[in-house]
Amino acid sequence: MNSTDPLAPVIDANLVVALDALLTEQSVTRAAARLHTSPAAMSRTLGRLRRILQDPLLVRAGQAMVPTPRALALRDEAATVVRRLGALLTPATGVDPAALRSTFTLQAADLVGAVLAAGLLRLAGQEAPGVSLRFRAEELEAGPALRDGRVDLEVGAIDHVDPETRVEELVTLRMTAAVRPGHPLAEGPLTPARFAAAEHVAVSRRGRFDGPIDTALAEHGLSRRVAVVLPGHLSALSLAARTDVVALVPAVPDGADSPPSPLTEQASVLGLRLLDIPLPLPPVTIGMAWHPRHTADGAHHWLRTAVRRVLLDQPSGQHGCPRRSLRLQGWGGGGD
Repeated sequence: MNSTDPLAPVIDANLVVALDALLTEQSVTRAAARLHTSPAAMSRTLGRLRRILQDPLLVRAGQAMVPTPRALALRDEAATVVRRLGALLTPATGVDPAALRSTFTLQAADLVGAVLAAGLLRLAGQEAPGVSLRFRAEELEAGPALRDGRVDLEVGAIDHVDPETRVEELVTLRMTAAVRPGHPLAEGPLTPARFAAAEHVAVSRRGRFDGPIDTALAEHGLSRRVAVVLPGHLSALSLAARTDVVALVPAVPDGADSPPSPLTEQASVLGLRLLDIPLPLPPVTIGMAWHPRHTADGAHHWLRTAVRRVLLDQPSGQHGCPRRSLRLQGWGGGGD
C-alpha cells in the first residue's frame, strides 16, 4: 500500500467510527451529535469517506438522505468493526479464575515457598484448576529474572530489584528462636548470654556463618557458636527438632493485631517451641515483586491476590509500596 496516495484506504479508526454513525443515522446532523462533533466537521468526514470509498454513500431523497447499495453492504461490517474496536480499547475488567490456563513461576526461600505452595495449591483447586505452579529457589537476581520473564513473582527476597520493578510489602515479622521440647533454653528466662551460649544452626546459600543476629549480640559483648550452616530453613528446623541446636523462624510480633504467621506452621508441625529473643533485632519484612508489565494482567492479579490471602489470611487488598524488604536468607545464619 502506498501511504502517500491521497486516495489510499488509510487505517484510521476515527473514519470507521464516523462511517458507522453516518450509516446508522443516515443524517450528517444526527451523526455529528452522536459523535459530539459539529455538522460541518461531519460533512467534511463524509466527503473524505466518499473519496476513499469512491461512492457517495448517502444521497439526497427529498428532505432525507438514503444509503447507496455500497453503503448498505458496508453498514453491518462497519458496526462490527466499531464494536471490536471498542472491546479492544476497553480496559480489562477482570478475569474468570476458572477459565485460567496458566503456569506461574515463583521464586522464594524454601520456608516461604513451602507455605505458598500448599496455600496456592488449595486456592487453585478451589478457584482456578487450570493453574499450574513452578517454584524456583532464590538463585536468580530479582530484577533481570522478573524483566525477562523467567520469574513471574518473587516473594520474600526482594532486594537488588530494578528501578521499574513493582514491590509490595505484605507482612512484617520478628525473628524468634526455635528449639525442641525440653531444650535447656526453654526452661527459665531467656537472656542474651544464655541465647549466645547455645549452639546454633545458620541458614545461608553461600555458607556464611554470621548475620544480623551476630551484630545484635556483639553490641552486648557476646558471640554465638554456629555449629552448622545449612542452605535452607526447612532443613534447619528439622535439625533443631532432633538436636539441641537453635534455629530461627519469623513470627508475628507479640501484640500484633493479625493472625499467626503461616511461616511458623512448619515449626509447629515439628513440635518446636518458639522463644522470644531478648535482643533489639531489626524486623523481617516479607514482600512480593513483579515486573510492571503484569500489573494490569488479570491472571497475574489473581496470583498476587492469592499470595496475599495465603500469607495474610485476607481475601483481598493491594498496597503498592516500592520499598525494599529484608532477604529472609540473611536471617538464617545471617547471610546469603
